[in-house]
Amino acid sequence: MLKKITLLSAVLIAASLSYSWAQMVPEPRATEVWDKEPARVTPGEHGRPPSDAISLNASAWQSVNGDENPWTIEDGVMTVNPGTKDIRTKKSFGDVQLHVEWRIPELDAKFTDQDRGNSGVFLQQFYEVQVLDSYENKTYNNGQAGSLYKQHIPLANATKPATQWQTYDIIYTAPRFSKNGTVISQARITVIHNGVLIQNNVSLVGPTVYIGSPAYDAHGDLPIYLQDHDHEVSYRNIWLREL
Repeated sequence: MLKKITLLSAVLIAASLSYSWAQMVPEPRATEVWDKEPARVTPGEHGRPPSDAISLNASAWQSVNGDENPWTIEDGVMTVNPGTKDIRTKKSFGDVQLHVEWRIPELDAKFTDQDRGNSGVFLQQFYEVQVLDSYENKTYNNGQAGSLYKQHIPLANATKPATQWQTYDIIYTAPRFSKNGTVISQARITVIHNGVLIQNNVSLVGPTVYIGSPAYDAHGDLPIYLQDHDHEVSYRNIWLREL
């Protein structure tokens, strides 16, 4: 009789534990989110931007002095007019997904190192992704195409030969500053060059500088710049998504 009672007690305890465990395990629906549906974006096809992108065509740019865009414009292509200086977007931006297509002209072999198709894409005016003919053209590694100039060497050299169109797809997170101007978080950049990841969410220690060490100054949204470095580099199909 005692054995039967003990066995029955064990069965009842097991059943109770099983029921308690079942109560502790949530239903699948308890971890499902239904009320925060992402915005619908239609992807671009055949070189077109996605449906929520801002097109940065020639009319979206101006000279650094605020005058009319001084670069050569033909069939939707903007080409550096050497000596006219950089151009900048009329609108300011912070965090963005930026798509840029660029092309280096055919150049004589005497042009080498940094003197070969030099230009740059500057996020928030200060942070440069280098543009250069780095196809069989030796230069310092933190200054080649796809470098975050003098801060980060690209993970790979994905450069095509001159005269071919190339793409940068850039994910940019702006730096954050406290009310007193100190850095809360540094700028971060991811760059995909011609479909190849070459910068993977790297942090910048400050703005791009040619000489010396960079240091942050607090700022808000700022224009995107394209650099006139005395080379006839061309740009087209530039668009961005604000993040």
